[in-house]
Amino acid sequence: MRILHTADWHLGRTLEGRSRLPEQEQFIDELADIVEKEKIDVVLMAGDVFDSVNPPAAAEQLFYESLARLSDKGKRPVAVIAGNHDHPERISAAAKLVADYGILLIGWPDTAVYRIEVPTRNEAMMLAPLPYPSESRLAELLSKEHSEISLRDRYDERIRHLFATMAASFSEKTVNVAMSHIYVAGGSTSDSERPIEVGGAYTVSAASLPKQAQYVALGHLHRPQDVKRAETAARYSGSPLAYSFSEAGYAKSVTIVDVKPGETAAVSEIPLSSGKPLVRWRATEGIAQVYRWCEEGKDASAWIDLEIHLSQPLSMEEIYRLRKLHSGFVHIRPVFPEKEEHIESDRREQLSLEEMFRRFYERQTGGGKADDELVRLFLELVTEQEEEGETEE
Repeated sequence: MRILHTADWHLGRTLEGRSRLPEQEQFIDELADIVEKEKIDVVLMAGDVFDSVNPPAAAEQLFYESLARLSDKGKRPVAVIAGNHDHPERISAAAKLVADYGILLIGWPDTAVYRIEVPTRNEAMMLAPLPYPSESRLAELLSKEHSEISLRDRYDERIRHLFATMAASFSEKTVNVAMSHIYVAGGSTSDSERPIEVGGAYTVSAASLPKQAQYVALGHLHRPQDVKRAETAARYSGSPLAYSFSEAGYAKSVTIVDVKPGETAAVSEIPLSSGKPLVRWRATEGIAQVYRWCEEGKDASAWIDLEIHLSQPLSMEEIYRLRKLHSGFVHIRPVFPEKEEHIESDRREQLSLEEMFRRFYERQTGGGKADDELVRLFLELVTEQEEEGETEE
């Protein structure tokens, strides 16, 4: 049986107000091609279909179109679970409508295990799905204590118990797979996994994953990676696109799992090429260097985070020209090395509060001088704040 594992599509997500929907459509096209070319028997989507609990209509349309293409009118089973960005009801709302097409939509976490018949292989899969299991979605108070450590231990214990309960339905005659949207301790994170409790209470140990499963398909982390210290094959497929500049340089992929009943799974990955890369430019030689890069066609199809070293602020005309030269500039962040050196020098000096304010005012106004009345008012405000703080203490 050939399984394709994907996750964290985040349909509807933007990049600083810029739509990523065209790139997400490219990904769905590429995914559909991979499924056909690689003769995939089952598709697993491990959560975060959407980027919010109330996604735009275009994102929902793309999702349902993707299900239709991937399932091929019921010839290929597709299973989808809700992630922390998804509303459970929205994911499962159409479950009954699509069930006859071999599509399984699961929004709420529970202990149900699903037998999925795979017609292309004349085999069956036992799927133990666990959509994002927060306390509220589990409808449980896991710990009365306010200690993060206590809650983390109880949470880990609860997830381990849920997996163990589901694993009891596994059979030697079926392919046994677990799928969840959780954070397993030790995974490599990025800024775009928001808002998640990385390092916090909702953390699961690798040992809590069901060792009876031949493969554990995970979603939540955007960097493709195997789970270390797991007692079975477990992996995050990662997101199909880079969703923050902390993911610059990440290689995106989908995971392929070849497995037979009673045998060890063989796991591989297929790289993705769709979507624009996110890159960082650091122009230490000033704006002329940026103009040169644009003329050379550097990263012509990328989203760019630009850091540019300057001695004077950029004018609106210069900013407009930069954005006209390259439509991919998302951030244009000026850096003034001389001023930073001056600030660091100030820190080393033993300056009075009055002198620090005067220098700050001069830097902020481009050389203006704070008059004595303004300085007096500033010092009075500081004194009032200090007195109020002493009174509260």
